[in-house]
Amino acid sequence: MTTATAGTATFRQDPSGGCVVASGDWTLAGAAALSALVDRLKRQHPNGACIDAHGIGRVDTAGAGLLLDLAGTSPIDGLDPTHRALIDAVARARARPGAAPRKPPYGLVALLMHTGAATEQVGRNAWHLVGFIGLLLNTLARCVIDPRRWRITSLAFHLEQTGLNAVPIVVLLNFLIGAVVAFLGATVLQDFGASIFTVELVGYSFLREFGVLLAAILIAGRSGSAFTAQIGSMKAREEIDAIRTLGLDPIEVLVLPRLLALLIALPLLTFLAMLAGIIGGATVCALSLDISPTMFVTRLHELAAVQHFWVGMSKAPIFAFLIAAIGCLEGFKVTGSAESVGTRTTSSVVQSIFVTILVDALAAIFYMEIHV
Repeated sequence: MTTATAGTATFRQDPSGGCVVASGDWTLAGAAALSALVDRLKRQHPNGACIDAHGIGRVDTAGAGLLLDLAGTSPIDGLDPTHRALIDAVARARARPGAAPRKPPYGLVALLMHTGAATEQVGRNAWHLVGFIGLLLNTLARCVIDPRRWRITSLAFHLEQTGLNAVPIVVLLNFLIGAVVAFLGATVLQDFGASIFTVELVGYSFLREFGVLLAAILIAGRSGSAFTAQIGSMKAREEIDAIRTLGLDPIEVLVLPRLLALLIALPLLTFLAMLAGIIGGATVCALSLDISPTMFVTRLHELAAVQHFWVGMSKAPIFAFLIAAIGCLEGFKVTGSAESVGTRTTSSVVQSIFVTILVDALAAIFYMEIHV
């Protein structure tokens, strides 16, 4: 076993001018003392000096660097092949030019890069959503056939939160939008002497589109974000891991009650939104167009087919399912910090509204093609 000897170096004067005699172990363990010694010798011999390395025991990369600093451009003599190979490798590494700092892209390149990254993220989110929907359907099918798995208390709680508590804002907003649509429609139609057609405008728009769409957007911003924040906070506090430790399925415990509550609540809210929007339009017609409520209801009953009502209602369960799925999925993506909860909540609202409008547009094209 070799005994460790602290590295040292002394200057030896000889007829050729002198050299530095290095001995001991030039390793990281004595790097601090060796660095001070090298600095002192370099001040005394600023042009460098040849090094006699016959007395050196062990050398590592830290010691090799110090020997190269001490030698400067002078040779290092007396090295065995192993030490020579190490010092040559360190010298080559020092001589290799460092990579120039990469300039951030700008202009068209930056635009294309951000567009590509956003497109990739959209595709990744869509793929995750499809997989999560499959998991939801699988869990839902397993629970439906086993009444012991039903969580009625949790369902009733979330039904109150997502449905009953959302009635005032949904009704108020749709009433005001109905009034605005009727007022703008009447303003344009008056120029053609067709103010009476404001009834059809309000009826068709709210039965087919506005009622379900406005209700879904409000629920996406109100309940979808709440789902993400609730599940995300549980994820950050490791409560979901605790649920798994107890042998329970987080999808069954946390997601299904929220999903079923929204599936029940959104169609009912859509019906109320349709009524509120039509009442708002009827109010404007009665106040501005001399169309009495009786005339409004009679004309709406005669001209608005019941199929328009079912077109709007048929989209409500689809919107509810997608909003609940996106809200819960984003909650499970939270990584553990408060910033992550906020980011995922924002992402949940944006994705829910985007998907809702996209599906509504596709449904409108589909119903138009089948002449409904």
